Amino acid sequence: MKAIVIQASPNTDGLTAACAEAAIAGLKDGGVEAELIHLNKLNIGMCEACERGWGTCRTEHQCQVKDDFQALHAKTIESDALVLVTPVYWWEMSESAKAFTDRIRRCEATLKDESRLFEKPVIMIAAAGGSGNGTITCLASMERWIQHVRARRFDMIPVNRWTKDYKFVTIRSAGEALAKDMLSKN
Repeated sequence: MKAIVIQASPNTDGLTAACAEAAIAGLKDGGVEAELIHLNKLNIGMCEACERGWGTCRTEHQCQVKDDFQALHAKTIESDALVLVTPVYWWEMSESAKAFTDRIRRCEATLKDESRLFEKPVIMIAAAGGSGNGTITCLASMERWIQHVRARRFDMIPVNRWTKDYKFVTIRSAGEALAKDMLSKN
């Protein structure tokens, strides 16, 4: 059993990165393999809405824009669970998280219950440094993505700089619980 943890911040030692590390630790504590992916180290551009929005994403469920998206899309499909950790920018996901989720939504949402993410358990984490604002709005957007691709919302965790110490414990516990859930279905 394997989970992937996608960390969507350019900062590899900030609040978002610490949240991702807590998720990795929890998943491993729970007995599953966990891989950390630094989204900002990949070349994943925004959706180009090819062919007026009717490109291969809608017909073949594969993006025709060639970059690092294809490999991450495949890895997401092959994984048994997903954790997406994003910083909160302007009450939303980071631009890299938005680009990834927009493109995978186009490939998977039109499959409806045949989505290759159908019932895949997902933990979403919104980490707001700075003002600490926007986590709930960001998580609401992330929840819509889960619904569109027909994944299963396992947990959604808001974090800010004032709550980070106990939220790291929460994230680690959520990762461990997710691992146990994955193993119970194997």
